[in-house]
Amino acid sequence: MGILKANGVDLSYDSFGNENDEVIILIAGLGTQMIRWTVPFCRILVARGFRVIRFDNRDAGCSTHFSHHRALDFNELEAALMSGKRPDIPYTLDDMSADAIGLLDALSIDRAHFVGRSMGGMIAQIAASEYPERVLSLTSMMSSSGNPALPQSAPDVMAMMTKPAPNPFEDEAGFLANSLSFAKRIAGTGYPFEADAHRALILEEVKRTYDPGSVGRQIAAIAVSGDRRPRLATLKVPVLVIHGVDDPLFVPACGEDTASAIPGAELMLVDGMGHDLPHQLYKVITDGIERTARRN
Repeated sequence: MGILKANGVDLSYDSFGNENDEVIILIAGLGTQMIRWTVPFCRILVARGFRVIRFDNRDAGCSTHFSHHRALDFNELEAALMSGKRPDIPYTLDDMSADAIGLLDALSIDRAHFVGRSMGGMIAQIAASEYPERVLSLTSMMSSSGNPALPQSAPDVMAMMTKPAPNPFEDEAGFLANSLSFAKRIAGTGYPFEADAHRALILEEVKRTYDPGSVGRQIAAIAVSGDRRPRLATLKVPVLVIHGVDDPLFVPACGEDTASAIPGAELMLVDGMGHDLPHQLYKVITDGIERTARRN
Protein backbone atom coordinates (compact mmCIF):
# COMPACT_ATOMS: atom_id res chain seq x y z
CA MET A 1 0.00 0.00 0.00
CA GLY A 2 1.13 3.54 -0.75
CA ILE A 3 -0.16 7.07 -0.30
CA LEU A 4 0.06 9.70 -3.03
CA LYS A 5 -1.01 13.32 -3.26
CA ALA A 6 -3.72 13.71 -5.91
CA ASN A 7 -6.09 16.63 -6.53
CA GLY A 8 -5.04 18.20 -3.25
CA VAL A 9 -5.75 15.16 -1.04
CA ASP A 10 -3.82 12.09 0.07
CA LEU A 11 -5.09 8.90 -1.52
CA SER A 12 -4.24 5.48 -0.17
CA TYR A 13 -3.89 2.86 -2.90
CA ASP A 14 -2.31 -0.41 -3.86
CA SER A 15 -1.44 -2.03 -7.16
CA PHE A 16 -1.45 -5.59 -8.47
CA GLY A 17 0.14 -6.99 -11.59
CA ASN A 18 2.58 -5.93 -14.28
CA GLU A 19 3.10 -2.18 -14.64
CA ASN A 20 3.24 -2.59 -18.43
CA ASP A 21 -0.29 -4.06 -18.69
CA GLU A 22 -3.45 -2.04 -19.31
CA VAL A 23 -4.81 -0.63 -16.05
CA ILE A 24 -8.13 -1.30 -14.37
CA ILE A 25 -8.93 1.18 -11.60
CA LEU A 26 -11.46 -0.02 -9.01
CA ILE A 27 -13.57 2.62 -7.23
CA ALA A 28 -15.27 1.77 -3.94
CA GLY A 29 -18.78 2.63 -2.81
CA LEU A 30 -20.38 4.79 -0.15
CA GLY A 31 -18.65 4.62 3.21
CA THR A 32 -16.55 1.61 2.24
CA GLN A 33 -12.86 1.12 1.66
CA MET A 34 -10.73 -0.25 -1.14
CA ILE A 35 -10.45 -3.61 0.63
CA ARG A 36 -14.05 -4.32 -0.40
CA TRP A 37 -12.39 -5.08 -3.74
CA THR A 38 -10.84 -8.22 -2.29
CA VAL A 39 -7.38 -9.48 -3.14
CA PRO A 40 -8.77 -12.65 -4.83
CA PHE A 41 -11.00 -10.47 -7.04
CA CYS A 42 -8.04 -8.30 -8.01
CA ARG A 43 -5.88 -11.33 -8.74
CA ILE A 44 -8.46 -12.77 -11.13
CA LEU A 45 -8.21 -9.59 -13.20
CA VAL A 46 -4.42 -9.68 -13.03
CA ALA A 47 -4.47 -13.26 -14.34
CA ARG A 48 -6.43 -11.95 -17.33
CA GLY A 49 -3.63 -9.58 -18.25
CA PHE A 50 -4.43 -6.34 -16.43
CA ARG A 51 -2.70 -4.20 -13.87
CA VAL A 52 -5.23 -3.51 -11.11
CA ILE A 53 -5.28 -0.45 -8.88
CA ARG A 54 -7.67 -0.02 -5.98
CA PHE A 55 -7.79 3.01 -3.71
CA ASP A 56 -9.61 4.60 -0.80
CA ASN A 57 -11.87 7.45 -1.85
CA ARG A 58 -11.44 10.71 0.01
CA ASP A 59 -13.14 10.47 3.41
CA ALA A 60 -12.61 6.70 3.51
CA GLY A 61 -9.94 4.31 4.69
CA CYS A 62 -6.44 5.74 4.90
CA SER A 63 -7.07 8.64 2.50
CA THR A 64 -7.69 12.26 3.58
CA HIS A 65 -10.75 12.71 5.80
CA PHE A 66 -12.92 15.79 6.14
CA SER A 67 -13.90 15.29 9.78
CA HIS A 68 -13.01 18.94 10.47
CA HIS A 69 -16.08 19.98 8.48
CA ARG A 70 -19.14 20.82 10.55
CA ALA A 71 -21.61 18.02 11.20
CA LEU A 72 -24.00 17.42 8.34
CA ASP A 73 -27.64 18.38 8.86
CA PHE A 74 -29.77 16.30 6.47
CA ASN A 75 -32.81 18.56 6.93
CA GLU A 76 -30.69 21.57 6.01
CA LEU A 77 -29.28 19.70 3.01
CA GLU A 78 -32.76 18.79 1.78
CA ALA A 79 -34.03 22.34 2.25
CA ALA A 80 -31.11 23.77 0.27
CA LEU A 81 -31.65 21.32 -2.57
CA MET A 82 -35.39 21.99 -2.68
CA SER A 83 -34.77 25.74 -2.90
CA GLY A 84 -32.10 25.39 -5.58
CA LYS A 85 -29.34 26.70 -3.31
CA ARG A 86 -25.83 25.30 -3.05
CA PRO A 87 -25.61 23.42 0.27
CA ASP A 88 -22.55 23.76 2.47
CA ILE A 89 -20.73 20.51 1.78
CA PRO A 90 -16.97 19.86 1.66
CA TYR A 91 -16.83 18.15 -1.76
CA THR A 92 -18.83 16.68 -4.63
CA LEU A 93 -18.70 13.54 -6.77
CA ASP A 94 -16.93 15.65 -9.40
CA ASP A 95 -14.15 16.24 -6.88
CA MET A 96 -13.99 12.51 -6.20
CA SER A 97 -13.82 11.81 -9.92
CA ALA A 98 -10.95 14.29 -10.22
CA ASP A 99 -9.25 12.38 -7.38
CA ALA A 100 -9.21 9.21 -9.47
CA ILE A 101 -7.77 11.07 -12.44
CA GLY A 102 -5.22 12.70 -10.15
CA LEU A 103 -4.17 9.30 -8.88
CA LEU A 104 -3.55 8.16 -12.46
CA ASP A 105 -1.49 11.32 -13.00
CA ALA A 106 0.56 10.64 -9.87
CA LEU A 107 1.23 7.09 -11.11
CA SER A 108 2.09 8.31 -14.64
CA ILE A 109 -0.81 6.36 -16.15
CA ASP A 110 -2.35 7.90 -19.25
CA ARG A 111 -5.56 5.88 -19.50
CA ALA A 112 -7.39 3.17 -17.61
CA HIS A 113 -10.49 1.01 -17.59
CA PHE A 114 -12.79 2.41 -14.87
CA VAL A 115 -14.82 0.03 -12.70
CA GLY A 116 -17.00 1.43 -9.93
CA ARG A 117 -19.55 -0.02 -7.56
CA SER A 118 -22.50 1.91 -6.09
CA MET A 119 -21.23 5.46 -5.42
CA GLY A 120 -18.03 4.37 -7.16
CA GLY A 121 -20.08 3.69 -10.26
CA MET A 122 -21.29 7.29 -10.19
CA ILE A 123 -17.72 8.54 -9.81
CA ALA A 124 -16.63 6.36 -12.74
CA GLN A 125 -19.54 7.63 -14.86
CA ILE A 126 -18.45 11.22 -14.25
CA ALA A 127 -14.83 10.38 -15.06
CA ALA A 128 -15.86 8.81 -18.36
CA SER A 129 -17.90 11.88 -19.32
CA GLU A 130 -15.55 14.60 -18.08
CA TYR A 131 -12.21 12.97 -18.94
CA PRO A 132 -12.98 10.89 -22.05
CA GLU A 133 -9.34 10.87 -23.11
CA ARG A 134 -8.39 9.08 -19.87
CA VAL A 135 -11.07 6.36 -19.80
CA LEU A 136 -10.70 3.25 -21.97
CA SER A 137 -13.93 1.58 -20.84
CA LEU A 138 -16.51 1.87 -18.08
CA THR A 139 -18.11 -0.79 -15.92
CA SER A 140 -20.78 0.65 -13.63
CA MET A 141 -21.97 -1.80 -10.98
CA MET A 142 -24.99 -1.60 -8.65
CA SER A 143 -25.24 2.13 -9.34
CA SER A 144 -27.64 4.68 -10.82
CA SER A 145 -27.99 7.52 -13.30
CA GLY A 146 -29.23 10.15 -10.85
CA ASN A 147 -32.59 10.28 -12.64
CA PRO A 148 -34.92 11.81 -10.00
CA ALA A 149 -37.90 9.85 -11.34
CA LEU A 150 -36.38 6.48 -10.45
CA PRO A 151 -37.82 4.42 -7.58
CA GLN A 152 -36.25 5.12 -4.21
CA SER A 153 -34.46 2.66 -1.96
CA ALA A 154 -36.55 0.52 0.36
CA PRO A 155 -37.41 2.75 3.38
CA ASP A 156 -36.02 0.31 5.93
CA VAL A 157 -32.72 0.14 4.02
CA MET A 158 -32.35 3.93 4.08
CA ALA A 159 -33.20 3.99 7.78
CA MET A 160 -30.60 1.33 8.54
CA MET A 161 -27.96 3.13 6.47
CA THR A 162 -28.43 6.55 8.05
CA LYS A 163 -29.09 5.77 11.72
CA PRO A 164 -26.09 6.20 14.07
CA ALA A 165 -24.25 2.99 14.86
CA PRO A 166 -22.61 2.11 18.18
CA ASN A 167 -18.97 3.11 18.55
CA PRO A 168 -16.89 -0.02 17.80
CA PHE A 169 -14.31 0.94 20.44
CA GLU A 170 -17.00 1.21 23.14
CA ASP A 171 -19.45 -1.47 22.01
CA GLU A 172 -17.84 -3.76 19.43
CA ALA A 173 -20.61 -6.36 19.68
CA GLY A 174 -23.32 -3.75 19.09
CA PHE A 175 -21.37 -2.21 16.21
CA LEU A 176 -20.90 -5.59 14.54
CA ALA A 177 -24.54 -6.55 15.03
CA ASN A 178 -25.64 -3.28 13.41
CA SER A 179 -23.19 -3.62 10.51
CA LEU A 180 -23.96 -7.27 9.86
CA SER A 181 -27.71 -6.63 9.96
CA PHE A 182 -27.33 -4.00 7.23
CA ALA A 183 -24.99 -6.16 5.15
CA LYS A 184 -27.44 -9.06 5.30
CA ARG A 185 -30.38 -6.81 4.38
CA ILE A 186 -28.75 -5.56 1.17
CA ALA A 187 -27.29 -8.94 0.17
CA GLY A 188 -28.90 -10.97 -2.58
CA THR A 189 -30.94 -14.12 -2.07
CA GLY A 190 -29.00 -16.28 -4.49
CA TYR A 191 -25.96 -16.94 -2.31
CA PRO A 192 -25.42 -17.77 1.37
CA PHE A 193 -24.72 -14.80 3.61
CA GLU A 194 -21.24 -15.50 4.99
CA ALA A 195 -21.35 -13.68 8.31
CA ASP A 196 -17.81 -14.59 9.37
CA ALA A 197 -16.29 -13.15 6.19
CA HIS A 198 -18.34 -9.97 6.53
CA ARG A 199 -17.37 -9.66 10.19
CA ALA A 200 -13.68 -9.94 9.38
CA LEU A 201 -13.97 -7.32 6.62
CA ILE A 202 -15.88 -4.89 8.84
CA LEU A 203 -13.28 -5.22 11.61
CA GLU A 204 -10.45 -4.73 9.13
CA GLU A 205 -12.06 -1.49 7.95
CA VAL A 206 -12.37 -0.26 11.54
CA LYS A 207 -8.73 -1.15 12.13
CA ARG A 208 -7.70 0.93 9.12
CA THR A 209 -9.81 3.94 10.16
CA TYR A 210 -13.05 4.85 11.88
CA ASP A 211 -14.87 8.06 10.97
CA PRO A 212 -18.64 7.87 11.55
CA GLY A 213 -19.27 11.25 9.89
CA SER A 214 -17.79 10.33 6.53
CA VAL A 215 -20.86 8.44 5.28
CA GLY A 216 -23.03 11.53 5.71
CA ARG A 217 -20.56 13.69 3.83
CA GLN A 218 -20.45 11.20 0.96
CA ILE A 219 -24.26 10.96 0.93
CA ALA A 220 -24.31 14.75 0.55
CA ALA A 221 -21.92 14.52 -2.39
CA ILE A 222 -24.30 12.04 -4.04
CA ALA A 223 -27.33 14.20 -3.27
CA VAL A 224 -25.96 17.26 -5.07
CA SER A 225 -24.63 15.37 -8.10
CA GLY A 226 -27.93 15.64 -9.94
CA ASP A 227 -29.13 13.83 -13.04
CA ARG A 228 -26.17 12.38 -14.91
CA ARG A 229 -28.12 11.25 -17.99
CA PRO A 230 -27.02 14.23 -20.14
CA ARG A 231 -23.41 13.35 -19.34
CA LEU A 232 -23.97 9.66 -19.94
CA ALA A 233 -25.41 10.38 -23.39
CA THR A 234 -21.99 11.71 -24.44
CA LEU A 235 -20.04 8.51 -23.69
CA LYS A 236 -18.30 6.85 -26.61
CA VAL A 237 -16.28 4.16 -24.82
CA PRO A 238 -17.43 0.56 -24.28
CA VAL A 239 -19.76 0.46 -21.28
CA LEU A 240 -21.11 -2.40 -19.17
CA VAL A 241 -23.80 -1.83 -16.55
CA ILE A 242 -24.01 -4.65 -13.99
CA HIS A 243 -26.94 -4.79 -11.59
CA GLY A 244 -28.31 -7.32 -9.14
CA VAL A 245 -31.94 -8.33 -9.57
CA ASP A 246 -32.27 -8.41 -5.76
CA ASP A 247 -30.69 -5.00 -5.06
CA PRO A 248 -32.86 -3.15 -2.46
CA LEU A 249 -30.64 -0.06 -2.26
CA PHE A 250 -30.55 0.78 -5.97
CA VAL A 251 -33.39 -1.25 -7.43
CA PRO A 252 -32.85 -2.86 -10.87
CA ALA A 253 -34.62 0.04 -12.60
CA CYS A 254 -31.60 2.17 -11.65
CA GLY A 255 -29.27 -0.07 -13.63
CA GLU A 256 -31.69 -0.28 -16.52
CA ASP A 257 -31.99 3.50 -16.64
CA THR A 258 -28.21 3.93 -16.58
CA ALA A 259 -27.74 1.54 -19.50
CA SER A 260 -30.54 3.14 -21.52
CA ALA A 261 -28.90 6.56 -21.11
CA ILE A 262 -25.58 5.41 -22.61
CA PRO A 263 -25.29 4.77 -26.35
CA GLY A 264 -24.34 1.14 -27.00
CA ALA A 265 -24.12 0.15 -23.33
CA GLU A 266 -24.51 -3.50 -22.38
CA LEU A 267 -26.82 -4.28 -19.47
CA MET A 268 -26.10 -7.35 -17.37
CA LEU A 269 -28.78 -8.16 -14.80
CA VAL A 270 -27.57 -10.81 -12.35
CA ASP A 271 -30.09 -13.13 -10.70
CA GLY A 272 -29.61 -13.61 -6.96
CA MET A 273 -27.27 -10.61 -6.64
CA GLY A 274 -28.10 -7.79 -4.25
CA HIS A 275 -26.08 -4.72 -3.37
CA ASP A 276 -22.98 -6.76 -2.73
CA LEU A 277 -20.39 -8.87 -4.53
CA PRO A 278 -20.24 -12.45 -3.22
CA HIS A 279 -17.20 -14.48 -4.22
CA GLN A 280 -19.42 -16.90 -6.15
CA LEU A 281 -19.96 -14.11 -8.69
CA TYR A 282 -16.32 -13.12 -9.14
CA LYS A 283 -15.98 -15.06 -12.38
CA VAL A 284 -19.12 -13.75 -14.06
CA ILE A 285 -18.32 -10.17 -13.00
CA THR A 286 -14.68 -10.33 -14.11
CA ASP A 287 -15.80 -11.97 -17.37
CA GLY A 288 -17.95 -8.91 -17.99
CA ILE A 289 -15.22 -6.44 -17.07
CA GLU A 290 -12.71 -8.17 -19.34
CA ARG A 291 -15.19 -8.45 -22.21
CA THR A 292 -15.91 -4.73 -21.98
CA ALA A 293 -12.23 -3.81 -21.76
CA ARG A 294 -11.41 -5.94 -24.83
CA ARG A 295 -14.09 -4.09 -26.81
CA ASN A 296 -11.97 -0.96 -26.73
